[in-house]
Amino acid sequence: MTATDARPQAQQKYEGQAMLRREDDRLLRAEGEFADDTPVFRLAYVQFVRSPFAHARITKIDVSGASKVQGFVGCLTPDDVEELSDPFIEYQAGPGAAEIDRPLASGGKVRYAGEPVVAVAADSREAARDAAAAVVVEYEPLPVVVETKKAVEPGAPLLHEAIGENVSWQGQFDFGDIDFALENADHVIEVDELHFHRFSPTPLETFVISVDYDPGMDTFTIQSGCAQPQLSLLMIGAALRHPVEKIRLLSKDIGGSFGVKVGMFIPMVALCLMARKFRRPMRWVQTRSEAHSEGGHSNERTFTNLKMAVQNDGTVLGVTYDALDDHGAYTRYEPLGAPIWSQVTNACYQIKHLRVNWKSVYTNKGPTLPVRGYSRMQHLWAMERLFDIAATKLGMDPVEFRLKNYIQPDQYPYTTVNECVYDSGNLPLSLRKALDLIDYEDAKRLQAEAVGTGRRIGIGIGSTLDSGTNNFGQSRFINPNSGMSGNTEAGLVRMGSDGSVYVVTGGVAYGQGHETTMAQVVADMLGVTPDELVTHRGGDSILGTQTGFSGSYASQFAVTGIGALIDATNKLITDIKLVAGAVLGAEPDELVLEDHMVRVAADPERQMPLKAVGWLVHMSPAELPKEVQDVVTLVGRGVYAAPFTVPDVETKKGNLTLTYSTQVHAAVVEIDEETGQIELLRYGMVDDCGTPINPLIVQGQVHGATAHGISATLFENMHYTPDGQLLGANFYDYHAATAYDLPQFAYDNVISPSPFTPTGAKGMGEGGGAPQHTIGAAVQNALGDTGIVIDSHIPAESVLELLAGANSEHVKVVR
Repeated sequence: MTATDARPQAQQKYEGQAMLRREDDRLLRAEGEFADDTPVFRLAYVQFVRSPFAHARITKIDVSGASKVQGFVGCLTPDDVEELSDPFIEYQAGPGAAEIDRPLASGGKVRYAGEPVVAVAADSREAARDAAAAVVVEYEPLPVVVETKKAVEPGAPLLHEAIGENVSWQGQFDFGDIDFALENADHVIEVDELHFHRFSPTPLETFVISVDYDPGMDTFTIQSGCAQPQLSLLMIGAALRHPVEKIRLLSKDIGGSFGVKVGMFIPMVALCLMARKFRRPMRWVQTRSEAHSEGGHSNERTFTNLKMAVQNDGTVLGVTYDALDDHGAYTRYEPLGAPIWSQVTNACYQIKHLRVNWKSVYTNKGPTLPVRGYSRMQHLWAMERLFDIAATKLGMDPVEFRLKNYIQPDQYPYTTVNECVYDSGNLPLSLRKALDLIDYEDAKRLQAEAVGTGRRIGIGIGSTLDSGTNNFGQSRFINPNSGMSGNTEAGLVRMGSDGSVYVVTGGVAYGQGHETTMAQVVADMLGVTPDELVTHRGGDSILGTQTGFSGSYASQFAVTGIGALIDATNKLITDIKLVAGAVLGAEPDELVLEDHMVRVAADPERQMPLKAVGWLVHMSPAELPKEVQDVVTLVGRGVYAAPFTVPDVETKKGNLTLTYSTQVHAAVVEIDEETGQIELLRYGMVDDCGTPINPLIVQGQVHGATAHGISATLFENMHYTPDGQLLGANFYDYHAATAYDLPQFAYDNVISPSPFTPTGAKGMGEGGGAPQHTIGAAVQNALGDTGIVIDSHIPAESVLELLAGANSEHVKVVR
């Protein structure tokens, strides 16, 4: 039985409606409260002293100058960290893995430019900056390696001597029989190399952390915008040698994340150590340059030895490639990207054979963190490039080629080559709608008319998946002893003495509209209006509404958060009906909640106000029978557990995620042959995220993801020099798209309800990879066979090289 079946009385007046976000009123009035807004008595401010070198041995640290600055509170050095804490828990197994990562440079050296070496606290931000500037650190530079190909070569500079190599994990994903497919295919397309570049999520609010330590109770209170609170608490508690239940982690309003704020536990530990050492509350506000330089970028990935097996009729039999995944100087969340990409092995296609040889690699760059579409978007992009390159080289129509290979609507639920289960979808309909949005036939007319004019018109298609609600059992692929599997979330719905209802989940929100969507669902179940519900903003670990996997990441809230609230609300309704049944002389199953009343369904005149239930339970319980008083609390705590089993570690097979939203985009681009500039003339996007809870919020998420993807493709690139210096360390050098850079978007949707979720909804919002596929395909279409797009970043200078035939040597048709 699904949770939807457990809501027979829900009238769905509000669920499914395009309602304005209730959060926006306070935010637009500047009445929100973000982490740096909360006043704290005796607050000290923290500044980090950072390494200017990408790889160097620390020969001396002198903090004496800092103590002379007026307002100086104290310093935290690597020696302090080593004495007072343990290294962070690592996801990977193997010798040395548990010794390598701390909140300040460890092992006597730095491994990327911008790595924090010393933390300084002072009475004001200005004093903290001055004190940090007075710290003297001397370095002995070491050889630098920033390319994964060089990092895995014998004799490459080692980042972590304890590990003994620059590979954090390697393995093979082998599904079907790719050798048979390649031997028996009519055509084999070979591509030497594809490259997916680094870019940043650039949330509006950077990392902000405040920590208060209570020495009497030996407890920490941490306020921040953390997106993954319980896993972060696990990391923090282990590093501090401190019980998790004596650490409170809370957030209020959060200014964006897009994945990166799952990594806030690293600086949190530094601030906890300082708060405990100096008995002062501590706050650190990350600057934009710090946000760029200390990592948190998307995973850079180099694909080599790519091969696609294709039949004469256009059927794609299989794909193989080698992957070098660059996660920078530390693993932090890695190498979880190694199994997570395999949630979408098939991409959008009926592929029967796939082999990927994988290496996760250390380089002297800022550590990566999950970014919108984490690890999956790289594989999806590579698959889309292969489809476009094959269509170009074999003279196939790119639309028909995709339609031929798409998973068809009647094939869902569809089991992939590695036994993931795509829940629902209609890709052919989505593609047809996307082509209608750009007026495909007219676009082809424009293309023909542009020939010989000095401008080229290209038409591109991008198909992508947004997998949501992780099965953490996939962590066992990289560490069989991880001990993790499945996924859960908790929610709480309670009624007060005045009848008001409070709603909270463990899923923190940073712009997705959770306060609105959870109010829509709960209001329908209780027979009230959404505005009457008190919805909690942010998250708080002491509220009892979090499980181990609580948070907002991996497109899960619409499934796990809402599922938990449905369970919690049903438990509250059970209490309400016990009370009302005692008053009205009816059995609980004879009652319904509607229009702010509890009624006997067969006799609507027998009714009582819903609010009266709260008063009776809290203020006049003696009016109720003893058996009702003994069991009713008017507090419903619910837990949603996703229906997962533990995947097979040996075969790397199993259902790794619960839902699969799809996005199909189409674009018309114009290329100036003289300058290489790309102009987006038309852009259409079609989303299918199952049954939407709030279509307006869904559309906003699609717009945001599309803007992110376009910006990454045309503008954003976290590029490093050979000596490990980041060239995009601030917004002067790193351009994130604004409204002036973007075209008008045309939007449509398809609704394919998920059979596996409480409401038929799927998680969504991580479709930022679709524009990268789409624009790359459009540029390729404009080029024809002149040059081959092999990089996800396509600035004007790259287009000029492509117009001159660049990269053609990387591709060949074997037969």
